[in-house]
Amino acid sequence: MSIAVLVTGGAGYVGSHVCKALAAAGFIPVTYDNLSHGDADFVRWGPLVVGDIADRALVAGTLRRHRIQAVMHFAALIEVGLSVREPLAFFDNNVAGTMALLRAASACGIRAVVFSSTCAVYGMPVRLPLDEEHPRAPINPYGASKLMVEQVLEWADAAHNIRYAALRYFNAAGADPEGELGEAHDPETHLIPRVFAAADGRAGAIDIFGDDWDTADGTCVRDYIHVADLADAHVLALRRLLGGSDSMKLNLGTGDGHSVRSVVAAVQRVTGKPVKIRIAARRDGDSPALVADPARARAVLGWRPRHSSLEEIVETGWRWERDASARRDRRKLMRHG
Repeated sequence: MSIAVLVTGGAGYVGSHVCKALAAAGFIPVTYDNLSHGDADFVRWGPLVVGDIADRALVAGTLRRHRIQAVMHFAALIEVGLSVREPLAFFDNNVAGTMALLRAASACGIRAVVFSSTCAVYGMPVRLPLDEEHPRAPINPYGASKLMVEQVLEWADAAHNIRYAALRYFNAAGADPEGELGEAHDPETHLIPRVFAAADGRAGAIDIFGDDWDTADGTCVRDYIHVADLADAHVLALRRLLGGSDSMKLNLGTGDGHSVRSVVAAVQRVTGKPVKIRIAARRDGDSPALVADPARARAVLGWRPRHSSLEEIVETGWRWERDASARRDRRKLMRHG
């Protein structure tokens, strides 16, 4: 009998890719999403329940109705700059909302939770690459909210035997290699789709937030991990928890860093289009470099990224962007007859 998994935020970018991977692995993903940032069109591999994670009664009813045995939790506000401007909203949604979710899950006997965490829990690196024992000192409310949830999960494990996997991923990027899913944020804050928009003329110059960082070319360096590889890691972590594994905290990254300028160059190579850049002021809450040490995830999960070269990330993302542009053009034609 297939195991049903509640996927909060399953209509979003990472969540929808994970739903596809869950279905391919024989699970039944039940998406729970308020659709404030998700897209109902991305819910294709199981039922959709529209609701907020703070609604404990609806969450509990959904868990019972679908006989859920595990939870994957992606529902969160994620934009770092916005978190600095609107911290209360982030703590309300990311922390208080998660606590409501966990209370409902505990009441319904759920004992396995896979949590979408972030490398932002580490803050400003004191050494690179970042391993799981690196000091956790977030420098923005987004990272602080995710760290708080990890701490809540630690106590929930101790008191209620809710075992969890906190997956601290680095920069999710790319699109489904089969072309069924991709990024569709509004507004778009992730670098690679913003560079695509500049390349195909939907946007002007791409802003580079500071070119005087202490990096090789002066621009920020990030570890880009393909969203399909992230999805695989979530399924592996779920299987470990359901098999009786202890709770775990794991970095999901490649161990390779790419600067903003190198990402722009990769987009120009793949698309064959020029990209204009504009140097802007540094953003609050940014770090100069964030690069993972993924050794623990390899050892614990047997996980190996298969799609996370920068070229494949850009190629799959660009294919999705071209298809999305074609869909936008068709809608315009239909509207105007």
